[in-house]
Amino acid sequence: MISPELCELLQNLIKLPRENEWVEFKKSNFEAEDVGKILSALSNGACLNNQYNGYLVFGIEDETHNIIGTEVDFKSIKKGNEEIEHWLAQRLDPRIDFKIYDFKCEDKNIILFEIPAASAQPTRFMKKAYIRVGSITRDLNDFPEKEKKIWKKTAHGAFEIESCVNNLTADDVVRLLDCQSYFDLMKLPLPATRDAMLEKFMSEKFIQRSGEKYNITNLGGILFAKNLNEFDVLSRKAMRVIIYEGRDRIKTTKDQAVAKGYAVGFEGLVDFINDKLPSNEEIGKALRKTVRMYPELAIRELVANALIHQDFYERGTGPVVEIFSDRIEITNPGKPLITTMRFIDEYQSRNELLASSMRRLGICEEKGSGIDKVIQSVEVYQLPAPDFRVGEKHTVAVMFGHKKLHEMDKGDKIRACYQHCCLRYVMNQKMTNQSLRERFKLPEEKSDYVSRIIRDALEAKLIKLDDPANVSKRYAKYTPIWA
Repeated sequence: MISPELCELLQNLIKLPRENEWVEFKKSNFEAEDVGKILSALSNGACLNNQYNGYLVFGIEDETHNIIGTEVDFKSIKKGNEEIEHWLAQRLDPRIDFKIYDFKCEDKNIILFEIPAASAQPTRFMKKAYIRVGSITRDLNDFPEKEKKIWKKTAHGAFEIESCVNNLTADDVVRLLDCQSYFDLMKLPLPATRDAMLEKFMSEKFIQRSGEKYNITNLGGILFAKNLNEFDVLSRKAMRVIIYEGRDRIKTTKDQAVAKGYAVGFEGLVDFINDKLPSNEEIGKALRKTVRMYPELAIRELVANALIHQDFYERGTGPVVEIFSDRIEITNPGKPLITTMRFIDEYQSRNELLASSMRRLGICEEKGSGIDKVIQSVEVYQLPAPDFRVGEKHTVAVMFGHKKLHEMDKGDKIRACYQHCCLRYVMNQKMTNQSLRERFKLPEEKSDYVSRIIRDALEAKLIKLDDPANVSKRYAKYTPIWA
């Protein structure tokens, strides 16, 4: 925010009749521990009062709300050898992304802390959570009903409903967001007036009214931004596509970020990725046609999953598609909420509002995660089974280029067997030796070869006999180990 916007925000705050659970005014007294407690209290109070942010302002007289200015030189304050901002951030849990603005209003020095509302859990300072009662900061443990409300209130959709740009005019909203694309994607007529269009965006939680101005929420920005680089909080969440010359990361041939919002830019993003993927020429009876190495449906679903299931609170990183000569890796920040073994039959998203919006906009699967369709299309293309990997702070989906069965290692074959078994299960069928042979396009005389793969999957405890009493391998049926 620039100074005029900050002054306008300050004027709105001082119009409040008194301090409350999410706003506190101070003159110049600054004690680091007290400020840390107040940041915790205001964050929790903002959550309980349906506010996107809490505010701590230095330079305002508490009783009169007059702007008197502050003598606090925030940039020079240290706690021990640490700068005060870093000291405070390190002791807040979770490490909320509070912002500090140092500006002039009516020629008076003002310092304003903007503190995000608690989400999914109370905000703690030095392992304790606080709340404001009247003008007093209290221990949240003394108010269990308030703490319970914080946990219950913000279990879903926390990031999406936080604001990323504040104090905008209607013209600013239309300049920053591709509003028409929403109505095109939803197959709705464009409203006759701008006010009607903004009302619809408010009902969808894409924007929020703040007095005479508007705030754009993270949900609205991430879906409909004309340019994500104009949104500080979201700029690193643009999907990057990196193309390498060979099988490693030594030589990059292209590195491009797709800066449009996910909804307005998704089709272009998928087309761009598919255009950069290797393809083969298939010669038919009448004509030569180009066949892509990877199924387009699988690429579409995996890219959508990476966007939807990412952890937006992982700072400094975003979703990435990396294209190698022998594989494609699609990475999103954050560990999954369910085990990778259950991707095909279970679904849970940490960003439910984003997932719901993208489904209604026709961008991804109406139900589930679409991984069953990924596995199904991979089998049709006779590709190795995709691999889902979990790192320290990210999740990776890997699709491999074509390999003949004898070129696959033991792990590839076991993974393909397990995924085929899961796919059959969600289709209300059971895996058999025959069905797995058909998956690998093997003739009946290869039954023993397939039986060895099944045995290896049994020993790895990934699948089990559907009927343990049946001793005939030829007629045996199998289900996933968790079924």
